[in-house]
Amino acid sequence: MRITAIIASGGQGLRMGSALPKQFIPVNGKPILAYTLSVFSSCEDIDEIILTAPSGYEGMTQEIVRAYNIRKISGIITGGPGRQQTVYNALRLAGSADIIVIHDAVRPFVTQIDISRAAEAAAVYGACSLAVPVKDTIVVCGADGAIIATPARETLWQIQTPQAFKGSVIREAHETARREHFTATDDAGLAGRCGTPARIIMGNYANIKITTAEDLLFFR
Repeated sequence: MRITAIIASGGQGLRMGSALPKQFIPVNGKPILAYTLSVFSSCEDIDEIILTAPSGYEGMTQEIVRAYNIRKISGIITGGPGRQQTVYNALRLAGSADIIVIHDAVRPFVTQIDISRAAEAAAVYGACSLAVPVKDTIVVCGADGAIIATPARETLWQIQTPQAFKGSVIREAHETARREHFTATDDAGLAGRCGTPARIIMGNYANIKITTAEDLLFFR
């Protein structure tokens, strides 16, 4: 099987409140993006990496790839106005890849083992996502802040990336979403809407998404 990784790095990271998109923020002198790319570059199961970049930061992205000797990069493309468009742009470069693994650039704690497990599960089920069971009680609130429902915690999982798919599944999902003007919060949602619900595989609680200043402090 040919396995292609898409690293979604097209966001501006506005919630971080940083002058730089968060994937470029240095931690111990090394950009967050470089940590993530190094794991995928070293993973034997990954044949190529398609990297997305925020508009205006293509040069900075190329410099990181060069400076940290990131191998397997087959293309760097400009991200779209949202994550879904960004991934769609990258899929157009993925060619005939059998398995496509999609990962957030700002999840630097991903492991090579988890990448390989996701690819293997996608080959069996068509679509899969890493996830971990929620630890806290989750509630649903109304507009006034009043609790209106408390879902059973044992049924709730926190979705992570990588998410992995058979190439045919994720391509069809994105093309269908474009035709029908549908937007989902992640790629697994698109696949499920097209008839291939993603299977959950156990992730790692350390595989957090660097989103806020508190996350950055944890990383450091």
